[in-house]
Amino acid sequence: MSIKITSDSICDLLKEQLDTYNIDLLPITIVKDNVPYKDGIDIFPQDVFDYVESGAGICHTVAANVSEYAEFFSQHADKHDAVIHFTLSSKMSSLYQNALLAAQDFKNVYVVDSKNLSTGSGHLVLDAAIMAKNGASAEEIVERSREAADKVEASFVIDSLKYLHKGGRCSGVAALGANVLKLKPCIEVIDGAMTVGKKYRGNFEKVILEYVRDRLQGRDDVDTRRLFVTHPPHEKFKEIVPAVIEEVKKYKNFDEIIETQAGCTISTHCGPITLGILFYRK
Repeated sequence: MSIKITSDSICDLLKEQLDTYNIDLLPITIVKDNVPYKDGIDIFPQDVFDYVESGAGICHTVAANVSEYAEFFSQHADKHDAVIHFTLSSKMSSLYQNALLAAQDFKNVYVVDSKNLSTGSGHLVLDAAIMAKNGASAEEIVERSREAADKVEASFVIDSLKYLHKGGRCSGVAALGANVLKLKPCIEVIDGAMTVGKKYRGNFEKVILEYVRDRLQGRDDVDTRRLFVTHPPHEKFKEIVPAVIEEVKKYKNFDEIIETQAGCTISTHCGPITLGILFYRK
């Protein structure tokens, strides 16, 4: 079968991975200064950061509507036996429901709720593409992807609550308190929803290594096939990421450790200094 794997642009996979497996993305809309832009096409994380830091305002994301999904699916449905599309978690956005509605007009389009974001979704997208390349049927890929969605462990540590606060996702009091105490919250995805986990204290370089240890040390339920280290583009990570990778290796021997850059969706909500390690549980 000819099976096309597609995803919302939130999956944050590398261009090389997208090209190798012929994965197409539907870009999320980012609104800056009341003008809509397409994530990864005509707006990039640094554009978001520059705009916010200038004091001009904030950027926000807009979910693709049913007609946008229908147009996107129509580009692929006639060319392939099946199209399998992965969306941002249904508990974080209306993207999944909109994609489902659009897919009703196509006999060969399947929609999978990733129950995740960023490379948490990226794990599922990449594995689906590998399964397709290896000859799995559309039904098998969808079933295995939905089962795997419950096994993805995604989390990020955020250096500052500034972006979440500006975007209305945390109170001014909480943001002020966190800044005064130098708290770095860990944002975890649990049952498809984002929640605040451990609140770390100290400078980001120290905190991020403690976070890695907390996620991996002493666990026997970690699937060591692949781990993503994902962060927005920022000079700071040239030194931090190698230290993170070395810290990961102290606790688990992953077959692959892949560094990826977060796109505009994560960057808009979390800011420039954010890093997460994302992997499967057994």
